[in-house]
Amino acid sequence: MKLTDARHQFISNWGAFGTHWGINRTMAQIHALLLISPDPLTQDDIMEELNISRGNTNMNIRELINWGLVDRVLIPGERKEYFSAEKDIWKVVTQIVKERKKRELEPMLQLLDRLEAVEGDKKDPQVKTFVETISSIKKLGKQADRTLDTMIKAEESWFVGALLKMFK
Repeated sequence: MKLTDARHQFISNWGAFGTHWGINRTMAQIHALLLISPDPLTQDDIMEELNISRGNTNMNIRELINWGLVDRVLIPGERKEYFSAEKDIWKVVTQIVKERKKRELEPMLQLLDRLEAVEGDKKDPQVKTFVETISSIKKLGKQADRTLDTMIKAEESWFVGALLKMFK
């Protein structure tokens, strides 16, 4: 496979995978392009390579920066802004996990705290079943939260080793 074909296939597939991580396809494609680019790119470079509008490019770059996946790069003597993605995939995955945790898991746990405190007679089967179900989901959510915290704090080699031990 030629490099240009491989690059296009990677960008396209990374875009599809990104939708499973909670980001839109174009945002993931921009991230993919920056991941495989040896040098920082301008907004114009990204627009041309991916054939997307300036507004779409600008909005998605800002969101990638908010996610901590892309940085602005200052190049002395250049007036244009350049952008670069973190190349260390462990750091990328860790950052995605942090953002998903902050945007999804933490709000869910807060909601479950409020729902668990439902008013009513705890002996009523409806209330009892509701509270037990919410408590069970909350327990699982807190375990997931602790596991993700461990992953975020861990070194890649330690985490992979621990994960492999779990599956043996």
